[in-house]
Amino acid sequence: MSEFDAVRIGIVSVSDRASSGVYQDKGLPALKDWLSRALKNPITFDERLIPDEQAGISAALVSLVDAGCALVLTTGGTGPAPRDVTPEATLAIADKEMPGFGEQMRQISLRFVPTAILSRQVAVIRGKSLVINLPGQPKSIQETLEGLKSEQGEQLVNGIFAAVPYCVDLIGGPYLETNDAVCKAFRPKSAVRPLKP
Repeated sequence: MSEFDAVRIGIVSVSDRASSGVYQDKGLPALKDWLSRALKNPITFDERLIPDEQAGISAALVSLVDAGCALVLTTGGTGPAPRDVTPEATLAIADKEMPGFGEQMRQISLRFVPTAILSRQVAVIRGKSLVINLPGQPKSIQETLEGLKSEQGEQLVNGIFAAVPYCVDLIGGPYLETNDAVCKAFRPKSAVRPLKP
């Protein structure tokens, strides 16, 4: 048995073209790769590849939360184009909105491209699950989750994932342990679980 809590994570790639087979989805592999490197916990992934349909996205998110996913990450569908409806679908199923996640993602992305202000990612809590919309590009997914480091490896800007484990703690989810070389989680001292002997 692992010394770390098992966690179920929902990952959703929202794309008309990838879901219809026009091109290969890169979002789900990017999410699985990053999370597998960032977390020490044993992870069960629950994957969905779905078109840009608001009702379908909302239904997928609800089913992942109901299936016990403590964390649900989406990629795609967060721009200003008419078919980009992931934020609306996410807000529609929310108990609480967590605006800091979207604000920080845009701050990180603005260091690379001025069009980051066109991104509309949101994060919400539904029940005991944290649901976060991420950008569509694998490079942007990693940058927003991990933040920016100097060439010496010093953290210049925190990625959003640094706050995810403590948020999951606060809503009654499993205790997430991060691999500090990828992304160091921040918790107040009182919330840090002592290491098992």
